[in-house]
Amino acid sequence: MTTTTATPDRQAEIDAIKHVVAVLEHAQRNELVDEFVSLFREDAIWTTGAGRLLVGRDAIAEFTKQVLPGAMKGLVPSYEVVHVLFIRPDVAAVKVRQRYFSPEGELVTEEGEGTPMYVMSKEDGQWRLTANQNTHVAAGA
Repeated sequence: MTTTTATPDRQAEIDAIKHVVAVLEHAQRNELVDEFVSLFREDAIWTTGAGRLLVGRDAIAEFTKQVLPGAMKGLVPSYEVVHVLFIRPDVAAVKVRQRYFSPEGELVTEEGEGTPMYVMSKEDGQWRLTANQNTHVAAGA
């Protein structure tokens, strides 16, 4: 992961952001719709890997209920925070490396790789997904 040298306070915020990404990974791996949706602000926006815009937690929940159950069959998603840019102390742009593995730990290359961008904001002491783009890495990129 790349960041500028972190002060102890800044490192605590980075760790809290990494925790949100770890919960997101857990929710995806276990197809836990409610846990996934709970990470978003009420008015969050989400653009899916296929480019569909979802506005608000309710729309994100409705979409996720349709696509997540069964989506991870035979796949183990991995989300790695690779860069955090603090725009303000309570707003961060977070780049993530998204890959899929078999239950045996082998990289599943047919699924490709993702490079999501999560803009997170700190709300009532909690980091929340606010404006997000889930982007697939094109072959050969």
